[in-house]
Amino acid sequence: MAPQPLEVEQIPEICRREVVAWDTRAKTVAESVMKLLCEGLGLESGKFKELTFSDTRVLVGHCYPYCPQPDLTMGIISHTDPVVLTVLLQNQVPGLQVKHGDEWVDVKPVPGGLIINVGDFLQIVSNGEYKSVQHRVLANSCKEPRISIVMFFNLAKWKDSNSYGPLPELLSPEKPAIYSNFTQKEYNDNFYSKGLDSKSFIDKITI
Repeated sequence: MAPQPLEVEQIPEICRREVVAWDTRAKTVAESVMKLLCEGLGLESGKFKELTFSDTRVLVGHCYPYCPQPDLTMGIISHTDPVVLTVLLQNQVPGLQVKHGDEWVDVKPVPGGLIINVGDFLQIVSNGEYKSVQHRVLANSCKEPRISIVMFFNLAKWKDSNSYGPLPELLSPEKPAIYSNFTQKEYNDNFYSKGLDSKSFIDKITI
């Protein structure tokens, strides 16, 4: 959806208006959440917007059809999102789980509710103050398909040094960086060199 403007004609006509509207609404939600996350770190509320953390957006639609043998497979394997933030809209068919401690917890659908996931990039730049969430989707045992619409948010403009790491404003002698800086190439190479997984890039750059 961004930063390169999407050619609206490329969107199927049957959902064109809805996709364009959802891009605007989801960005508004994400930027509101990011303001609160900034304040929670003691930063100016507009810091993440200034850093273009909502300016790269990818929209993904998932359909999980009925599975007659859900105990033999998964909908999506356990993973964390590599981005800054994820906004997820789902229908009323259950299946999403998050890892809490050593337990998998069901995320029950709430009518009109949205799910916000912290991603690996946010865990790194916050120096571990915010943790990316490990999650998975079970195979669908319901006759009705499970539908989810996911918007991934990530930065659009890397620093002049073309590297990133924990934000300097969050570091002190008492709270040194726990992650090393990394380049855009290192970040992209890690993402495209494997399938879905949990915190593999975080593990690589942990000091």
